[in-house]
Amino acid sequence: MSTTKYIFVTGGVSSSLGKGIIAASLAKLLQARGYRVTIQKLDPYINVDPGTLNPYEHGECYVTDDGAETDLDLGHYERFLNVPTSQANNVTTGRIYQSVIEKERRGEFLGKTVQVVPHITNEIKERIQILGNSGDYDIVITEIGGTVGDIESLPYIESVRQLKWELGEQNSLVVHLTLIPYLSAAGELKTKPTQHSVKTLMESGIQADILVCRTEHELSDDLRRKLALFCNVGKDAVIQSIDASTIYDVPNLMLEEGLDRVALRKMGLSIEGTPKLERWNEFLTRHKNPKATVEIGLIGKYVELQDSYKSILEAFIHAGAQNEVKVKVRSIHSEHIDENNVAETLKGLDGILVAPGFGERGIEGKIDAVRYAREHNLPFLGICLGMQMAVIEYSRNVLGLKDANSLEMDAETPYPVIDLMEEQKHITNMGGTMRLGAWKCDLMEDTIVREVYGEAAILERHRHRYEYNNEYKEQLEGAGMKTTGVNPETGLVEIVEIPSHPWFVGVQYHPEYKSTVANPHPLFVGFVKAAYEYSEKQDNLAHC
Repeated sequence: MSTTKYIFVTGGVSSSLGKGIIAASLAKLLQARGYRVTIQKLDPYINVDPGTLNPYEHGECYVTDDGAETDLDLGHYERFLNVPTSQANNVTTGRIYQSVIEKERRGEFLGKTVQVVPHITNEIKERIQILGNSGDYDIVITEIGGTVGDIESLPYIESVRQLKWELGEQNSLVVHLTLIPYLSAAGELKTKPTQHSVKTLMESGIQADILVCRTEHELSDDLRRKLALFCNVGKDAVIQSIDASTIYDVPNLMLEEGLDRVALRKMGLSIEGTPKLERWNEFLTRHKNPKATVEIGLIGKYVELQDSYKSILEAFIHAGAQNEVKVKVRSIHSEHIDENNVAETLKGLDGILVAPGFGERGIEGKIDAVRYAREHNLPFLGICLGMQMAVIEYSRNVLGLKDANSLEMDAETPYPVIDLMEEQKHITNMGGTMRLGAWKCDLMEDTIVREVYGEAAILERHRHRYEYNNEYKEQLEGAGMKTTGVNPETGLVEIVEIPSHPWFVGVQYHPEYKSTVANPHPLFVGFVKAAYEYSEKQDNLAHC
C-alpha cells in the first residue's frame, strides 16, 4: 500500500491569487526538509491540453521532457523544485472525458450508463494517484484550477472529497487559498469573502485544513482568530500571504508563517530541524543586490500579456542573478517595428531576444530586429521562430535571396529556407502533433554554444512544425552563418551562429523551459553576460 501523502490546493473568491506559487512554495519547503515532493495541476477546461490555445487566452504553453504540452504553472513547479515534470503532472477535463469516452467505446464499462459520478470522478482519482503510486514521492501536491463554486471544478472537488475519505486521516489535507480584500473607504480588511468561500467548499463536503489568505496588509491577531473561529481551522492554520516583491520571496514568507510545519503536523510527519534553503537564499541575495543593469529587448507577438513569455522572463531573472546584474526587459511588439523605425525602437538596448511564436503576423518586424542586431554587433538570441527569422534575414540580406521565407508564412516562396518537417506534411490534427519534448543535439567545437554549455551533447525541449531547410545549408555556411548544433539522429539543424559577430545564436529549441533557480540555463547566462560586456563597452566608448 502506498504511503504517499496528498495535499490539495484549492482557490476561492477570485482567480489569479497565485495557487501555483503557493503550491510551489510549500513544495519547496517540504523538499528542503528532505521530503520527495512533486506537484500536479488539474485544469477544468475541456481542451485536451493548452497546446491549441492562443497565448492571449492562457499564457505560454509549457513543454515537458516527455513532450507534454501543459499549463504554465508546471514551469513554476520546475523552477522552484528543480525536478522535471511530465504528462502525469497536468490533467485537463478534456483529457479526463476523452479517456472515459474511449473506455466506453471499447466496452470497458460492461454496458453501464456512464456518469460523472462514479466514472469521471474515478478517472480523476486515478490520475491524481498516478504519481503517488509510482513510489517516487513522499508527498504529492495537487493544485485544482479555477475557484470553488465554478461549475467546471465540481467533479474535481467531489473527487477530492472522496479521496480524503478513502485515504483516511493524516494521509491528505486541503489548503484553501482565498482573498482578504482591503476596503479603502472603510479602512479595513474584510473576512466575509473568505468565510463564504470556505462555506461553499463545505457545501461540497470538504473542510479546509489550512487557510492561506492573500492580502495587501498584515493580518492582525484578532482577524486571524475570527477567521479560525468562523472557518473551523486552528489559529496557526490561518496563513498570511502578503504581496511580495518577487515570487521567489514566497517560500521564505511561508516559512515565517509556518505553512510547512502546520501541513506536516496535520499529516503526522516529522517537523524536526529547519528547511535547507541556503542555495535558494544565495540566489535571492544576488537577485536583489545586482552590481549592474542591462536592458534586453524581447521582440514578440504577444507582449501585451506577460504570461505569454513567462519562462523567458523567469530565465532572465535566473541568468541575471548568476551574472550579478539586473536584467531589465523591454517588451517590444514586432508589429510595431519596420525598417524606418527599427533603429529608434531598439535604441539603447544591450541585447535582443527574438521570441517564439506561430503565424505570419509581425514577422517582418522580427526580421528587421534581427538585421539590426546583426549589423550593429548587438548580442542576439533567437528562440524557435526567432532562430528561423535569423535564417530568413541572412538568406535575404546576405545571400541575396530576396524572397526567402518560411513555408509557414509564404507557401509560394521560391526560397523556402524554413520548410515543413517531412513527418508533418500529412498531419491534419493540430493538437499534440508537433515535434515535442526533449531531443538530442550535438555541439560543434570552437563555438559559442560549446563554450556556454561546457559539453559536447545536450538534450533540449522542442515545440514546432517547421525546420531549417538543409538544402540551403551549404549556401548559408559559405556566406558565414554556421551550423553549430545538429540532431544526431535526423541531421536537422538545431543551432546557428555567425562567427564574425561577437554573440549571435539562434536555437530551434526552447532553452527557457529548463531554466531553474538552482540551475540557470547556460544559454541565458551566456547571453546576459554578453549583454553586460556590450553595455560596459558602450559605457567606455561614451566616456572616451
